[in-house]
Amino acid sequence: MSKKIEVDFEICEANGVCMGIIPEVFELDDEDYLHVLQDEVTPDNEAQVREAVRQCPRQAITIRE
Repeated sequence: MSKKIEVDFEICEANGVCMGIIPEVFELDDEDYLHVLQDEVTPDNEAQVREAVRQCPRQAITIRE
């Protein structure tokens, strides 16, 4: 079963902390709207995605298993 990244856009403030940790997965557009470029958690990105979850100031990012 694959793990997926979920963002609660109701509480996300688009601080960009996640993008600073792993820009291959998270991106802010010109209007400061967060986009998830790749929602699958892989062995290659899992440590960085978990760090982005941990450091999110609003705790808006989760990993669904």
